[in-house]
Amino acid sequence: MLNTGSTKLIKLEVTRALRNKKYLFFTVLYPAALFLMLGGTLSGSTKVMGTELTMPAFYMVAMASFGALTAVLVGNSERIAKERESGWVRQLRLTALPGRGYVLAKTASAGVLSLPAILVVFAVAAVVKGVRFDLWQWFALTGAIWAGSLVFAALGVAIGYLASGDNVRPITMLFYFALSILGGLWMPTAAFPQWLQSVCEWLPTHAYAGLGQAIELGGAPHAKDVAILAVYFVLFTGAAAWLYRKDSLKA
Repeated sequence: MLNTGSTKLIKLEVTRALRNKKYLFFTVLYPAALFLMLGGTLSGSTKVMGTELTMPAFYMVAMASFGALTAVLVGNSERIAKERESGWVRQLRLTALPGRGYVLAKTASAGVLSLPAILVVFAVAAVVKGVRFDLWQWFALTGAIWAGSLVFAALGVAIGYLASGDNVRPITMLFYFALSILGGLWMPTAAFPQWLQSVCEWLPTHAYAGLGQAIELGGAPHAKDVAILAVYFVLFTGAAAWLYRKDSLKA
């Protein structure tokens, strides 16, 4: 559960991000622009290789997931690394906010910031390409993609404590692009060699995209995808908490 200190930190993080023009562009507008470039120019009846989804529907989920990933991973890791160097995290440790509260607050605030990216991509897909689903599917898609983004928010916290301010960006970008491409957010993994497809099936981004794709086809997310994301969430959260405690001992 989040205490009062954690809740205040979440509000502060959200307010700071919404004032950041880079956040508004790269997180909210950039994924929608990519959707128009990748899926918006293709026929609404063309099926994606290896799936029963049309191109616009496939890329709608892919780019909404990509936007949420951008918000929680890139923004979180870089902010935390900079806060460590500026002494802000050290100041927080002098307050009543416990370590687990800090990690949870960072994860939760990043999750809140992923929601605009999801909704903007959905709106563009519906208006520009005429993507249509039942009302329950729209709500389910939003909830599944938002909840799944928390896995990568925890990864962002871990990277923020693993890297210094100087090298956090290249390390984050390595995870960011590798997970996005190999997870099938930029292109269908069915186009990859068979051995690589077998590897990609166990990546968190592959399972993440699978949540929305299952809902688009009228079903529930597959148990395997949910289980993979749950395992990664535990691993990333545990790593973030351990790195936070390790960093505390250095202060």
